Amino acid sequence: MNLLAIDASTEACSVAILKDDQVFSDFELCPQSHSVVLLPMVDKLLVKAGAKLTDFDALVYGRGPGSFTGVRIGIGVAQGLAFAADLPTIGISTMQAMAQQAYEQEGKDTVSVAIDARMAEVYCSNWQVNEQGLMALVGEERVLPPEQFAQSLEQGEYKYGAGTGWQAYEEAFQPICANLEKISVMYPNAQYMLALAKQEFITGKALPAEQAQPVYVRDTVSWKKLPGRE
Repeated sequence: MNLLAIDASTEACSVAILKDDQVFSDFELCPQSHSVVLLPMVDKLLVKAGAKLTDFDALVYGRGPGSFTGVRIGIGVAQGLAFAADLPTIGISTMQAMAQQAYEQEGKDTVSVAIDARMAEVYCSNWQVNEQGLMALVGEERVLPPEQFAQSLEQGEYKYGAGTGWQAYEEAFQPICANLEKISVMYPNAQYMLALAKQEFITGKALPAEQAQPVYVRDTVSWKKLPGRE
């Protein structure tokens, strides 16, 4: 199975290719430059892998949660590439990708992900590895004040953290995060979407490009109204 994965949902951009059982990947921390960086990253990695779009079985994208703008950019690029090569698409949770990386890199089989969602909140979720070696969601993906997420973890086993939320709200998480000083997985990386997407493809969950959808978790953003404005 050959897969091309892209993600632009946070401050980082990443691209990964699975081709003939070989993995090629690129990752760059580039806040506010996603629209400039992403397509050249794709082109560079295609050349490195000796691949063209029509070689792939599906186009994989980070569906969120994360930056609203970044998620839209990533999905827009994914749809454009998928339409060009008549490929189906597979959306992968950015938080699941981070949990998968913590499992593959650090050997952690239970992971709590907290991404800074601004507005004094975090996108948060808990994950546990399954028999296929893939991270499975326990409960649901939510957006919460960090203190509330921390409270929900106090009695549980999910003590290993991934994501920017742990440091952004360090005071709230300090009492319960056993590895606060050594979090290694800060951003989603498309490389760790590949194994997850492969399973989705096998189980028939790939969708036509026009059905690629973001998952924001937070559906609305509250803006302070200016005086005299409705």
